[in-house]
Amino acid sequence: MSSAIRNYALVTSAYWGFTLTDGALRMLVLLHFNALGYSPFEIALLFVLYEFAGIITNLVGGWLAQARGLRFTLYAGLVLQIASLSALSLTNPDWLPAISVAYVMGLQAASGVAKDLTKMSSKSAIKVLVPADAHGALFRWVALLTGSKNALKGIGFFLGGALLSWLGFSGALLAMAGGLAITLIAVALSLGDAMTSGDGKVKAKFRDVFSRDRKINVLSAARLFLFGSRDIWFVVGLPVFLAAELGWSHIEVGGYMAAWVIGYGFIQAIAPKMLRAHSREPDGRTARLWLVVLIAVSVAIAAAIQRDIAPEFAVLGGLLVFGIVFAVNSSLHSYLILAYADGDKVAMNVGFYYMSNAMGRLVGTILSGVAYFYGGMVGCLVTSIAFLTIGWIISAALPSRQTALPQS
Repeated sequence: MSSAIRNYALVTSAYWGFTLTDGALRMLVLLHFNALGYSPFEIALLFVLYEFAGIITNLVGGWLAQARGLRFTLYAGLVLQIASLSALSLTNPDWLPAISVAYVMGLQAASGVAKDLTKMSSKSAIKVLVPADAHGALFRWVALLTGSKNALKGIGFFLGGALLSWLGFSGALLAMAGGLAITLIAVALSLGDAMTSGDGKVKAKFRDVFSRDRKINVLSAARLFLFGSRDIWFVVGLPVFLAAELGWSHIEVGGYMAAWVIGYGFIQAIAPKMLRAHSREPDGRTARLWLVVLIAVSVAIAAAIQRDIAPEFAVLGGLLVFGIVFAVNSSLHSYLILAYADGDKVAMNVGFYYMSNAMGRLVGTILSGVAYFYGGMVGCLVTSIAFLTIGWIISAALPSRQTALPQS
C-alpha cells in the first residue's frame, strides 16, 4: 500500500501544479484583456473553445489512455499546458483585436485539452493505484484529489492576479510554464512504471468510448445536469448580480468567487467523513437524497430573492450553503464513476463520464447568460432547479446497494 500512496501523491502533485496554472490563467486572461479595453462579449469568446474542448478531449482522451497508457495522457496534458502558456506569452497588445481574440481562443482551446487530459488521467489513476477491495479508501482518495483540486483552483485565481501585478502578463505566463515544467520533470523521474492502465493490454476500439454499461450512462447523464445546474448561475448570473445589483467592485466579486471555490473544494475533500454516519457505501440512493437537498436549497434562495427577503443575504449565504451541498453531490458522483468503472476500461469509462461533465458546463455557460438576461438571478436559479430536477429523475435509475462502508 505504501507504493500506492507514494504514486498517488506523485499523481496528485502533478494535478495540483496543473490546477494552480489553470486557475491563474483564467484570471490572467480576464484581467489583462479587460485592461486592454476588450468588451465582456469578446472576453467571453476567449473561453468558449476552452469549454468545448473538454467534450472532445474526454471522449478521445479515454480511448487514447486505454491505447497508450495513463502516463502518456498525463504527461501529454502537462506538456500541452506548458506549450500553451509559453505561446500565450507572445501575445502582442498592438495586434488587431480580431487577431488577438482568434490567437488566444486557439491557445485557450489547447489549454482546455490539456486540462481534461490531466484530469482524466489523474482520476483514472486512482482506480489503478487503489487495491480493488479497498472501496472505503477509494472514496477518500477520490474526494481528496477532487476537493484539493477545486481549492487550489480558487487559490490560482489569487495567484493569477498577483503574478500579473508583479511580473506582467508575459512574465507571469512564463513563470507558470517554468514551474509546471519542473513539476513534470520531477513526476516523470519519480513515477516509474506505475499507472500502466492501457499500454496496449486491452485492445482499444474507438467505438468502445461510448459506454454500454447502463450504470455509467445513467450517472453520466445525471452529471451533465448536475454541473449544468451550477454553471447556469455561477458563470454569468452571480458575478453580474454582485456587480450590477449589489454594486460590488471587481476585486470583491473575484474574491467572493475564489473563496466559494476554495470552500467548495474543502467540503469535497471531507465528504467521506460527512457521510460516515450513513455506515454504508454510497450508492444511487445516497446520490438521489443529496440532490433533493440541493433542490430544496435552490428553491429557498430563489423564493427569498423573488419576495425581496434580504436578497443580498439570500444570495451570499444561500449560495454558500448551495456550495456545501453541491460539493457533497460532486464527490459522490466522482466516487460512483470509479466504483462503476470496468477495471480494464477505466480510462474510457471516466473519459466518457467527464465528457458529459464538460457538456453540462458548456450548456450551463450558455444558459447562464440567457437566463440572466430574461429573468435575472431568479431566472438563473429557476433554470438551475429545472436541471437539478431532471438530474434527480435520471438518478432514479442508479442502483441502490446495502453494502457496509469500510471503517478503515
